[in-house]
Amino acid sequence: MYIPASTAETRPAMLHALISAHPLGMLVSHGASGIDADHIPFEIAPGDAPLGVLRAHVARANPLWRNDGEAVMVVFRGESGYVPPRTSMRHPGDTRVVPTWNYSVVHAHGRLRTVEDPAWIMALLRRQSAVHEAAEAQPWSPDDAPRDYIDRLLKAIVGIEIVIERLDGKTKAG
Repeated sequence: MYIPASTAETRPAMLHALISAHPLGMLVSHGASGIDADHIPFEIAPGDAPLGVLRAHVARANPLWRNDGEAVMVVFRGESGYVPPRTSMRHPGDTRVVPTWNYSVVHAHGRLRTVEDPAWIMALLRRQSAVHEAAEAQPWSPDDAPRDYIDRLLKAIVGIEIVIERLDGKTKAG
């Protein structure tokens, strides 16, 4: 990603905040089938490594988890929008303006690690549910579902973890 100095965001806390606010990441991998992208909701664990750790789960039927140990990149997009030229006029009547696009984005690089431990996956599901259900009047938890049902689902998913090795951020405004 091209990042001019004027648009670079290097503060990990700010980049983690964008990931937390927009957790649906696009995981880009290169496996036996070539380059692929999977859209997966992640959690960020900022203190578990110098740049943080991303955790999620995928269906066992998804071949992504078989890329264990491979280099991957996860792209998180924040708010974005078109900026018409009249909005960016510095002085009334100044016609030296063009349209642009404002956006915030984070690229997290690391190596994919698969996790098949049901307790690890269940803990992840509980944490993600707690975050995403927090605003609900009656928040749902995996513990609300029948245990035999959850046990069957746990066999159908695989955990993934990416220790972030490089974190690139860009915020373009104006």
